[in-house]
Amino acid sequence: MASFAGKVVAITGGASGMGLAIARTLHDRGAKLSIADCNAENLAAATAAISSDTSKVMTYELDVRNLTQVRDWLVQTKEKFGRLDGAVNFAGVISHTMGSLVEDQDEEDWERIIGVDLTGMMHCIKEEVKLMEKGGSIVNAASLAGIKALPGSGAYGVSKHGVVGLTRVVATDYGPKGIRCNAVAPGCIDTPMFRVVNEGKGEQLAKRIAALPIARKAEAEEVGEVVLFLLSDAASYITGQTISVDGGWNV
Repeated sequence: MASFAGKVVAITGGASGMGLAIARTLHDRGAKLSIADCNAENLAAATAAISSDTSKVMTYELDVRNLTQVRDWLVQTKEKFGRLDGAVNFAGVISHTMGSLVEDQDEEDWERIIGVDLTGMMHCIKEEVKLMEKGGSIVNAASLAGIKALPGSGAYGVSKHGVVGLTRVVATDYGPKGIRCNAVAPGCIDTPMFRVVNEGKGEQLAKRIAALPIARKAEAEEVGEVVLFLLSDAASYITGQTISVDGGWNV
């Protein structure tokens, strides 16, 4: 079990779902955290759930589409903690038109999904690498939909394929500077977003899960363990990879 004592990690999407699970586990293993999320209420609840010790945890209400906000968040992180060792880019939204064909793709929804899930991630990485003066590790949220072309995945699927490509480019560009960049591609993970997407699809979802080699949903903490491995020195020779955490869906 890797220790993160003395390490500083920035997390987007850190107030709910997988991001919150990752933040909680990192805190338990000694990391200092800068948690950003677009939902102020969730941020307050996350802080209460993780730690009230403001010397080890800071929060920031953030829209990753706004580069100025991203820059300000990370400047404040550096001012508070003095360094940045790792980054977990898990801010993300799901499409309102999941299941629709490309010809039915809503333009506004497209801009929102690409803006948060891909452009927003680029904004974060752009500023994170500037603070990793002694190297570091970045882990991005891709998805099964970024590995396989899932029918009807629309803008969400496109954005997650983009995350896989962005991860590879960053790994190539910044490896010589001691910065590793990887991604995880979750499948059926029991999170609030997953429940919303699959509302009213109980029978269909049950069949899908039953067909997996590991025939169950995963808990957010199971994805978190993979993220922590990629952040840690145990993964020191791994970069540019997207690791599927999907119960074998992509086999």
